[in-house]
Amino acid sequence: MSKPTKPYDIAIVGGGIAGLTLAIGLLHKSIRVTIYEAAARFGEIGAGVAFGPNAVRAMVLIDPKIKEGFDRRATVNQSESKEDIWFDFRIGDVRLSKAQARKAEGKPLDNGENDGDVRTNREEDGQRQAGEWVYELPCPPGRGGVHRAHYLEEMVKLLPESVSRFGKRLVDISAAEDGNGDVVLHFADGTTAQHSAVIGCDGIKSRTREILLGEEDPAAHAVFTGKYAYRGLIPMDKAVEALGEELAQNSQLYMGFHGHVLTFPIEKGKTMNVVAFNSRPTWDSDAWVVHATKEEMLTDFCDWDTQVRTIISLMQKPDVWALFDHPPAKSYFKGRVCLLGDAAHASTPHQGSGAGMAVEDAYILSSLLAEANSLEQLDEAFQAYDAIRRPRTQKLVTTSREAGMLYECELTGDDLVKLQQNLATRMNWIWNEDLERELEEAKMLMHGHRTAQIRVEI
Repeated sequence: MSKPTKPYDIAIVGGGIAGLTLAIGLLHKSIRVTIYEAAARFGEIGAGVAFGPNAVRAMVLIDPKIKEGFDRRATVNQSESKEDIWFDFRIGDVRLSKAQARKAEGKPLDNGENDGDVRTNREEDGQRQAGEWVYELPCPPGRGGVHRAHYLEEMVKLLPESVSRFGKRLVDISAAEDGNGDVVLHFADGTTAQHSAVIGCDGIKSRTREILLGEEDPAAHAVFTGKYAYRGLIPMDKAVEALGEELAQNSQLYMGFHGHVLTFPIEKGKTMNVVAFNSRPTWDSDAWVVHATKEEMLTDFCDWDTQVRTIISLMQKPDVWALFDHPPAKSYFKGRVCLLGDAAHASTPHQGSGAGMAVEDAYILSSLLAEANSLEQLDEAFQAYDAIRRPRTQKLVTTSREAGMLYECELTGDDLVKLQQNLATRMNWIWNEDLERELEEAKMLMHGHRTAQIRVEI
């Protein structure tokens, strides 16, 4: 990486995927950077994370070595015929199967309502049987799933050790007393650090976001979405034994009423990642991740097909995750404080694009900061970044919620034709983004060319 030459330095709060990606981008642009991480070392919670082709393109644009590390760890569908398929969509809920049969008889069953024993014999469930394939959604080449911790290990290799400070939990941010516009970070251990600017990459519970927006602003805090998810892993040999190679080794999404289950391979096909979503009106625990028992999971999915219940019964060390997202922020920056990734636009995972948007953010922001040759131009870079990135990323938050509703018969109901029509184009705006054009528009804004076309997507 090139020697820092810019007359300013950047603090990054948070050492997850977003923070490390941004740090790599800034170092490549000759910008001094320091990462402040609350934990004792870099690490990621959770299991699998997906990156779409848009995110993989952004990796290459930041540093091809990021993509090389991703390729070393990423996993795609194991069957050659499914390499470019995002998910196969299947009926997972027996009630949905029965609803299709009732609809064929002119007697639709609405909202998964049970008017009798839903566990009918699958041979008698009508034209749409539980477990039946409904739709496959092709995805352009370049996507893949990876274990979060393994991907982070590859990222760490690209950073000099000298840029990292651990055990630094952010408490507050203030203006420097010398009046030069710098910011001072205050940490829980009583220490402080002064930098030209700070970028919050500290996730959905971002302290930087609270400081920037003000704690009284409802948008400063994530809100419960009415959904939660069981997450767990299954050794692939056990998954294949129970489900067969096609279902176990390739991405599947099982749909139902007010819930859905997805599976996909990670760790080069050695493990099947499972996420089983369900609904509830409130989340009353202070903890967003709690331990789950097999009994709880099986009870939640008692009306689902044998395939789904088999998957759930095989999950190892399952946890239940409450799904929160961010209300739209009025700005991603204020003065010399800026937000990126989940700190700016935490979303639900239903379109598999939250982490990918953080990589896009890092490409745009690091490139804009490279255009700044003075402290005054930092403000211009942040303003252009906010103008370009906020509409696109906040659209993700909205459409991701909608996607969850779609899979759970809450958007188009149990009309599978409408569902197929929705899926056919749903992901295009995410996967097919021209990031280099987006950057050029941001640069035009930064340098005062107000004729730049800002694509407001909300």
